[in-house]
Amino acid sequence: MNSNLKLDGRVAIVTGGARGIGRAVTEAFLRAGARVVIADTGVGIDGGSPDPTLAREAARTLGAAAFIDDIAAPGAAQALVDFALKQYGALDAVVNNAAVMRDVFIFKAQREDWEQVLRTNLSGAFSLIAAATPHMREAVKQGRAPGRIVNMVSSAGLYGNLGQSAYASSKAGLFGLTRVVAMDMARSGIHCNAVAPFAATRVTDSIQPANAAQAQYKARALSVPAAYVAHLVAWLCASGCGVTGQLFGVRGREVFLFSQPRPVARVVVPALDELTPEAIDTLVSVEMGEHFTDLSTDLEAFNTEPLL
Repeated sequence: MNSNLKLDGRVAIVTGGARGIGRAVTEAFLRAGARVVIADTGVGIDGGSPDPTLAREAARTLGAAAFIDDIAAPGAAQALVDFALKQYGALDAVVNNAAVMRDVFIFKAQREDWEQVLRTNLSGAFSLIAAATPHMREAVKQGRAPGRIVNMVSSAGLYGNLGQSAYASSKAGLFGLTRVVAMDMARSGIHCNAVAPFAATRVTDSIQPANAAQAQYKARALSVPAAYVAHLVAWLCASGCGVTGQLFGVRGREVFLFSQPRPVARVVVPALDELTPEAIDTLVSVEMGEHFTDLSTDLEAFNTEPLL
């Protein structure tokens, strides 16, 4: 095996690392020779009822370190980075996996639920990246292999899904953050990528099927081990991986590379003195209509049998 694709001696922070995909990532990192800080408050899927024993028990069982504070709280992300440096003397990888969800149709949505979801899923990830990257840049200057960042997004943030205004927005925002971080850190050789996972998780288990097709999707998704996702994340965090700024999906043995939003059609409207609603309707609705994206959800788009 290419030694540059191993994680020997690397130090990683995995948020939400005590359960589900986060735990699978932690286990993959440890098997590859990394040292890991599990950052997990142990909250429920809605962000409530924290249980610090989950991270502590996972760390004890797996041979990692545990950090139980909420990284979205003021100063906590920096405290987490300082904790990793104190424990292991370095920080080479950050995996932003922690997420909560509070699904509700937009016409019933409450501001406090929206803010809680974005606070955890997006602001928490931003805070950790902002705290970690100064050290990563300095480490490169001192001769250490450049660090790696992986943000766990969701197909819901790309396709949309019913009742997931907060969750989908947080994950779409996290991909936007991924692109900017990849650009900001390019000169240092530090890479940042995003992964949309398809696997058995608490998020998948929380799906309340509205029809037979959604019930079928849930059953299929719950059959997919999280370890497949973890293997791709471990590769992305290896110093020998040269990929940055990309968006991947993993569903069992399938690895998807997603396109990124770019113009797919162009029309030229008349000058202002001749511009009318009819002209816009003809040029946009008619000539561009064949390029419009339909309103299929991510559950519909990926409701096929996974390869395991």
